[in-house]
Amino acid sequence: MHPVVPIVSEGLAGAADVEKTGPMAAYLKTDMPFYGVQSADRKRILSAALKAHPITSRAEYRGVVTSLWALPHREEKYCAIGVATRYQEYVSPGSMPLYKRMIVEGAWWDLVDWLASDAVGMVLLRHREQTAITMELWIDDRDMWLRRTAILSQLRHREQTDADMLFDFCLRRSHEKEFFIRKAIGWALREHAKTDPTGVYRFCDRNSERLSGLSLREATKHR
Repeated sequence: MHPVVPIVSEGLAGAADVEKTGPMAAYLKTDMPFYGVQSADRKRILSAALKAHPITSRAEYRGVVTSLWALPHREEKYCAIGVATRYQEYVSPGSMPLYKRMIVEGAWWDLVDWLASDAVGMVLLRHREQTAITMELWIDDRDMWLRRTAILSQLRHREQTDADMLFDFCLRRSHEKEFFIRKAIGWALREHAKTDPTGVYRFCDRNSERLSGLSLREATKHR
């Protein structure tokens, strides 16, 4: 096992605050155990471990991410995603099966959205033609979190957003009643509106009868 894994786990356990575990779990509506470690402390523990024992190969990257992800506490899973998104040289098409497994297993917004924007989204940005094929599959996948990921995959693309893909994905899932899909549509459109407000608002106006009220409210929040 790569030394980063036990160092991080032990560091989190040492910084545990039992008084914070209940509120953290309640906020996320999960039964998964927490250490009660705040974000800043978690990042400090992870950064120190990686500074002492840098990841130097794709095999180590996959091993550390997989090992941290397999641990039971939420903060350990956050650290797994922290490693996954920190080493951008390994954020590539070859890592997509790993991200897919994490999304399906994570199955909640705090884990999925981070992976969608900073892992899957970065692969799509750098390898658009290849990864767009995967997104085309995910947008119609039976797993709701993969569908959400496909919608959110361009959150950080700004001027490089493929608007045709974004609008197509939003319309293909506009019939869904699932809150997390409707919210994702609105969020993705609102982010793109920061770059192209005219295009987004025109799309919303033309499709106001197809998009849910929640999606429209989110998309046009800053109109």
